[in-house]
Amino acid sequence: MKKFWFKKGLMIVFFVIVAVLGFGLLVMTLWNAILPQVLGVKTISFIQALGILLLSKILFGGFGGRGSRHKAKWVAMKEKFSGMTPEEKEKFKTEWRNRCGGRWSMHSNTDSSSTMAAE
Repeated sequence: MKKFWFKKGLMIVFFVIVAVLGFGLLVMTLWNAILPQVLGVKTISFIQALGILLLSKILFGGFGGRGSRHKAKWVAMKEKFSGMTPEEKEKFKTEWRNRCGGRWSMHSNTDSSSTMAAE
């Protein structure tokens, strides 16, 4: 069993290294192909491209956590929704539909004025 986890961990490390090198190469290629002609900046090396990639990750992406917070919110909402009565669920769905304008739903919208008058 330990051998399996070792191989799996080794594969993950390999794919992370390949991904970082691939994205670095992509950043360098795109930078050198576009920006010198458009903005008149100098071309960059592979190491500089990795630095730009890391800098952009720090400034715009952070280092993890978003997925776990998002999942926690989703689980909390699911628990809240499962504890509702059918009437509360329908009221919640109607209010959500009204807030979003119904454009995200694949089902036809009910007339919101009739549901509001019933309350």
